[in-house]
Amino acid sequence: MSTEHGPQGHGPGGAPPEPRGGTRRDRGVLRTKSVEQSIQDTEEPEHALRKSLSALDLTVFGVGVVIGTGIFVLTGKIAKEQAGPAVAISFVVAGVVCALAALCYAEFASTVPVAGSAYTFSYASLGELPAWIIGWDLILELALGCAVVAVGWSGYVRSLLDTGGLHLPAVLSGSHGGRFGFDLLACVLVLVITAILVLGMKLSSRVTAVVVGVKVAVVLLVVVAGAFFVSGANYRPFVPPSQPSAAGGGLAAPLSQLMFGFAPSHFGVMGIFAAAAVVFFAFIGFDIVATAAEETRVPQRDVPRGILGSLAICTLLYVAVSIVVTGMEKYDRLSVDAPLADAFKHVGYPFYAGLISFGAAVGLTSVCMILLLGQSRVFFAMSRDGLLPKVFSRVHPKFGTPHRSTIVLGSVVAVVAGFTSIDVLAELVNIGTLFAFVVVALGVVLLRRSRPDLPRAFRTPLVPFVPLLSVLASLWLMLNLPAETWIRFALWMALGFVVYFVYGRSHSRLALRERQRAGADARP
Repeated sequence: MSTEHGPQGHGPGGAPPEPRGGTRRDRGVLRTKSVEQSIQDTEEPEHALRKSLSALDLTVFGVGVVIGTGIFVLTGKIAKEQAGPAVAISFVVAGVVCALAALCYAEFASTVPVAGSAYTFSYASLGELPAWIIGWDLILELALGCAVVAVGWSGYVRSLLDTGGLHLPAVLSGSHGGRFGFDLLACVLVLVITAILVLGMKLSSRVTAVVVGVKVAVVLLVVVAGAFFVSGANYRPFVPPSQPSAAGGGLAAPLSQLMFGFAPSHFGVMGIFAAAAVVFFAFIGFDIVATAAEETRVPQRDVPRGILGSLAICTLLYVAVSIVVTGMEKYDRLSVDAPLADAFKHVGYPFYAGLISFGAAVGLTSVCMILLLGQSRVFFAMSRDGLLPKVFSRVHPKFGTPHRSTIVLGSVVAVVAGFTSIDVLAELVNIGTLFAFVVVALGVVLLRRSRPDLPRAFRTPLVPFVPLLSVLASLWLMLNLPAETWIRFALWMALGFVVYFVYGRSHSRLALRERQRAGADARP
């Protein structure tokens, strides 16, 4: 293993290899951090994460985070409002987009096995400012993703409690239908998960393994048991005819409709793509596997296996469940809050409904856990590079986890989850993820050109065509998100630019090293 990534990144002659590209990009906002330096920084004792994960652990993480809201929450909503039974095609479209991105992530993660995922990859290939932008984007994406999933988990738990005759006060059940409230269950869930993540990665992986086992068993139950209640009449029409959107035009319409003059609509062919842009949220998480590369024992081999294996398993399960559920109940009668459980209630089997609610409640906990895990690792990596306060890059002396960033971020997400509505934030999470996919795909091409000498345990096939397809597919899904989502995203990015130029640019470790070199050169 030392021949690929030695402790100091040494070349065959024993001296550190000189990254290609000259000094022109070593200064200013486009200064790049070499792969060798990124790996070397992970070996500093006070910033070193404990390596304890295997390929199986990573695959479990991937399945644990991807199988969640998409099946248990979004399936009914998107089938009812945008795609009908053709939501299965929407899942395939979203899965193909993710597969193209996954091939790019796998190459990067095996080449740069460092915490931070797309942020770290961008720092090595595009430069500091693009890396900051993508890191800032990932912080928003993962925080809101965790909050949204926590709210979905809360809905299933309340459904389970209602079945048992227990009812939470409306004021503690979240905001629904214009009614304001605090979601106590979602808040408590995030706080408990935060404590587990602080206690160590191995404990987190064990908890996740148990949770994923329960969740996959419930998904298979839906597919097998639900298949006996499928009615062919519910699939007609499989692609419902296009209808004018009730929301009309304006900023609520997909950006593609505003740009190309399409009439705002849902269902039909455009409805399938619009639905794919939303159910894409269901696939968020396979890239989280890349954030755990630094904590993996053999990252060059195991991270690509974890990324690609988990994505393949999840796509198959998503398509199967969406076909079964839309066959059990007519798409326009599906529940939005708990579609799988309510579909079994509709066919007269409340026992299965209760079992599904239990499995969903257990399963969504792993989604929250891994999203929060990914966010804390990105935050940790940015802090270690000096772009965020260094206090957040210290690891716990006993547990080997970035406990400070985990506690702070977990507390913030817990509060956000208490006041979050799924309808408002799911699209914002999606645009952030798709933006990250675009950056990673471009980074693969650029790093191939600037550092062809780097050992790559996994190579994206057909470069630059696969990365280009990934960029185009991601951009197309982004264009199918509402224009108002683009505005919110632009405002968050603008805030990120301010933070970078006020703090990150001057505190960057690369900037400090440049000043030290300049001072040394200036001495007589």
